[in-house]
Formats: sequence, structure tokens, C-alpha cells
Amino acid sequence: MILYNVSIKIEPNIKDDWIKWMKERHIPDVMNTDIFSDYKFLEITNEEAKDTYAIQYSCKSLDDLNRYFNVFAEALQDEHQKRYINKFVAFRTIMRDIS
Repeated sequence: MILYNVSIKIEPNIKDDWIKWMKERHIPDVMNTDIFSDYKFLEITNEEAKDTYAIQYSCKSLDDLNRYFNVFAEALQDEHQKRYINKFVAFRTIMRDIS
């Protein structure tokens, strides 16, 4: 199992709008690519990471994840970027379940 983690620190004054948009638009759009089998939308609770969230998408293989990157990621990330320009910082990590 591969986990694609997107961590985003969002400006506090747009946080409510961003959470609503993520739940109603962005995450459903990502899931509708049929690459990922599951996701978690998490709030990071460390005080130093205030207003930071993690979205973890699960897929079967790196090949599947690479297909997401090659076919879908750019358009989905551009939509997020345009809507919240200069209002967030994001970083992405890829993890493999070794349990």
C-alpha cells in the first residue's frame, strides 16, 4: 500500500472556506480519478503546526500513483493554487506501508 500525503498550512482567515472546499470539491475530485482507494483528512494538533492539515490518499502501487501524477495532479493542484494563491504552503510525501 502506498500513501500519498499532502500537508498544507493554511492562513487562519480562510481556514473555514478552505476546509469546506476541500471536503466538497477537491478531495472528491481526487477520489473520482479512481486512483485512490481511501483517504483521511487530518488536522495536525501540534501547537507549532497550528492551521496545518494532512490529507493522506491510499493506493495500491507506485505505478498507480505515477499515473495520478502524469494524468491528473497538475490540473487539480492548479485549481487549488488559483483559488488560494499565496494563502498556503504545501509539501508532499510518499510513504509505503511496511507493516
